[in-house]
Amino acid sequence: MPKIISFDMDGTLVDSEFTDWVWLDGVPKLYARKKGLSFDEAKALIVEEYQKVGEGAVEWYDIKYWFRFFQLDETWKTLMERYADKISAYEDGHHILERLKERYPLVLTSNAGREFIDIEMDVTGMGRYFDHIFSATSDFQVVKKTAQFYQQICGILKTEPGEIVHVGDHYEFDYLVPRSMGIQAFYLDRSRKNNGDSVLSDLRDLERKLHPIAD
Repeated sequence: MPKIISFDMDGTLVDSEFTDWVWLDGVPKLYARKKGLSFDEAKALIVEEYQKVGEGAVEWYDIKYWFRFFQLDETWKTLMERYADKISAYEDGHHILERLKERYPLVLTSNAGREFIDIEMDVTGMGRYFDHIFSATSDFQVVKKTAQFYQQICGILKTEPGEIVHVGDHYEFDYLVPRSMGIQAFYLDRSRKNNGDSVLSDLRDLERKLHPIAD
């Protein structure tokens, strides 16, 4: 019987569009203005620098690092607030959180930096549902949700892997990794290309999946 339900954030509860706008539109525009470049020129240079660092480095996810690196004149908070209207929660996300909050402690486990988590939870109003919010990159300085990351979460929550249910849209880091250590994991595939007992196409399906476990 599960005691805690854990959710991924981007692509699971919240649309990923906001992060794309910040990294691929907002930062290049500020750099273009600072250097007197066209947007396309600035974006090409920005993306090149992103790629030099790569997804394997914590800095890749750190908005503060990139503002220092490019010596941008505006604050990262101001930039995020400018694109706040791009933050959009999935309808099924609000539904399932509302349905489960009275039955289980809810936890958010995200790869996103704390700065992104905070504004996305605030704008969507989803922050109120969670008893704990964890950022792999900001809180544990790891770039992926590894087995060690999930083990640390279990330690903090004082629970065993088998007592946690985790849901997310990344097949490896939200499904295979937690499943390998005994966490009851569900893979969210909104494209509906996959199916199976542990696959969800809509978060509303989670409640039905949980009942046999709970019973």
